[in-house]
Amino acid sequence: MHDNYLRHLDALKEQNQFRQLPQLIHQGRFIQREGKTMLNMSSNDYLGLANNQALRHAFLNQYQEQLPAFTSSSSRLLTGSFPIYDELESLMARAFRRESALLFNSGYHANIGILPALSDNKTLIIADKLVHASMIDGIRLAQCDFLRFRHNDYEHLEQILQKNHRSFERIIIVTESVFSMDGDCVDLTRLVALKQQFSQVMLYVDEAHAIGVYGENGLGIAEQQGCIDEIDILVGTFGKALASMGAYVVCDQVLKDYFVNKMRSLIFSTALPPFNIAWTHFLFQQLPSLKAERTHLAMLSQYLRNAIVNIFDTKMPSESCIVPYILGDNELTIKTAQHLQQQGYYCLPIRPPTVPKGTSRIRFSLTADMQLAEVDQLIACLQDLAV
Repeated sequence: MHDNYLRHLDALKEQNQFRQLPQLIHQGRFIQREGKTMLNMSSNDYLGLANNQALRHAFLNQYQEQLPAFTSSSSRLLTGSFPIYDELESLMARAFRRESALLFNSGYHANIGILPALSDNKTLIIADKLVHASMIDGIRLAQCDFLRFRHNDYEHLEQILQKNHRSFERIIIVTESVFSMDGDCVDLTRLVALKQQFSQVMLYVDEAHAIGVYGENGLGIAEQQGCIDEIDILVGTFGKALASMGAYVVCDQVLKDYFVNKMRSLIFSTALPPFNIAWTHFLFQQLPSLKAERTHLAMLSQYLRNAIVNIFDTKMPSESCIVPYILGDNELTIKTAQHLQQQGYYCLPIRPPTVPKGTSRIRFSLTADMQLAEVDQLIACLQDLAV
C-alpha cells in the first residue's frame, strides 16, 4: 500500500534531499545537537527577544496568578474571541495609522487565505518570481489568472501591467519586503508608483522578515520607506523578530470585514490561545524602544556581508540580516555546512527546490543578541575555507 511513497522517499535519499526533523536543545542563542553546542545561525529571532528573560518576567508579573487562558477552544467566529484579540488589533491599527488590523494563526494561514478570499475569475495576480511558498500556495488556491515578474524587476512588472490592465477588473501585485533566501529588499516606492497608474491595482506586501527589524518604530520596510498608507494589504508575522506566534494584516475596515466573512483559513481555524495573544501584545508595545537592538543587528549584518564579499570576491544580494553564502553546488554546500557545524556554528544548507538550481547556499541568519566577536570567529572560519 505504501510502496509508492517508499520509492519517492528512497529517491529523495539518493539525491541527498531527504528531510528529517532535527533533535535540538535550545540554550539561549545556542543550539545543542548530538552533544555539540553551536551558535544558532538559522533562527528568525532577529531581535533576540525569544531568550530575553527580563521581558518574560515583566510579562508574567503583569498577570501574577491571573494568567490569560491557555486555549481559545474555538474559532473566533464562534466562542474563540477574547478581549485581548481586539486590544492587539486596535493597538496595531493605531501604530500603523490604518483603519484596522486582523490576526491570524500564522503567516501561512494569512497567505493561503487572503488571496483566495479577494480573487475571482476577473482577477489577475502578478507576483514577484521569488515570493515565499505560502504565497504561491495562496495563489494556487485563488484559482484565478496568475503571472510572475522577474525578481525586483519593476520595468518587467510595468510591461505586464500595461499589457493586461484592460482585461481584468482587479489586479493584485504580490511581493515580500525582505526576501527570505537572498535577504534583499523591495523598493516599495516603485511599486506604489506603479500601482497609482492603474485604478484597479492593489498592492499586497508580506513583511514577515521585516517587522520589528526596520523602521523608526520597528514597523518594517513600509515604515522605513514611508508608504504604509499606500499598501492595500500589509501582512506580517509574530513568529520571527517578535518572538511569538501568529500573523496579521493591516488594511482598510472594508477588507477586514470581507476577510472575516470570506477567508476560509480564518473562519475554520481554532484561534490562537489568549495567552499567546497577550504575549504578542506585550512584545509589540516594546518595538519602539528596541532601536539599540535594531542598530546592533544592522551593524553585524553589514559586517558579515562585507566579509563574505571580500573573502570570496563575490556579489552579495543581501541588504538585511539574512546573509547568503552562495556556493552553487549541492554537495559542496552540504560539506561546507557540516564543516561549519563542527566549528561551532549551526548553519544549514539550502538547496533546490527551496532555491533555484545552481544557487545552493548556506543562509546565515543574524540576531541582535549575537556578539561581534562571535561573528568575527565565524569570518575566520570562512577565511580558512577560502584558502
